[in-house]
Amino acid sequence: MLIESLHNEKIKNLTRLITDNRFRKKSGTFVVEGQQENTMATNFGFELQECFICESIYREDFPKGKINLVSEKVYDKIAYRGSSEGIIGIYKSKYPKLNTFVPKENSSVIIVESIEKPGNLGAILRSCEAFGIEALIITDPKVDFYNPNVIRSSVGCLFGMKVFQSANEELFEFLQEKGFNIFTTLMDESAEHIDQQNFKGKSALLFGTEHSGLSDFWIGKGKNTLIPMAGSIDSLNLSNAVAISCYEILRQKLN
Repeated sequence: MLIESLHNEKIKNLTRLITDNRFRKKSGTFVVEGQQENTMATNFGFELQECFICESIYREDFPKGKINLVSEKVYDKIAYRGSSEGIIGIYKSKYPKLNTFVPKENSSVIIVESIEKPGNLGAILRSCEAFGIEALIITDPKVDFYNPNVIRSSVGCLFGMKVFQSANEELFEFLQEKGFNIFTTLMDESAEHIDQQNFKGKSALLFGTEHSGLSDFWIGKGKNTLIPMAGSIDSLNLSNAVAISCYEILRQKLN
């Protein structure tokens, strides 16, 4: 059966999943658009609930599962990306507990406090995956991991990364218990250049928000570090700072 109306209940449900964070969390499902992203979601074990495909656009084999065919007119309205590949999937959400994370002996994790922008979170996920960071941990998150803009800007890296959320107190206890060396990015005179720190062992590097940095909770709880800069500004976009730091961590581990 071909869905040709935007008033179809399945289309209404799909639209709410795309636009409504609360509805997405309540339903325990989220939306993935694009061939590469859907392939990554299924390859990394996310459970496909149902799929919406426009046959005149989508040229690949159909995924296994419940398929809904939609007209071009309907697909044009439900697609949330500028360019599209004719496929949108609905998947079951995963929110693993921090206590299920068993870090490797030389594990490196990135921790971001109170992140607010989906695009920044997606870019951070992409950098973490690219440079071999084992896990990304978010404390006091202000954005849903499964926001469509997170998935889009991460180009699907969300699905292959270990991602956890935690309160600061729980996280600090976890890091101490697991033997992590903690590195903070507080703006004060005690900070050492990032290339002078030792990230070869089990390490956790923390970042705060762009407008206020790390909260006072983390004062005195780690070795303070900074990225040296030669220009007149004293800070970087959060996702850029994380990318540079992830590269430095990998560089040290490879040498």
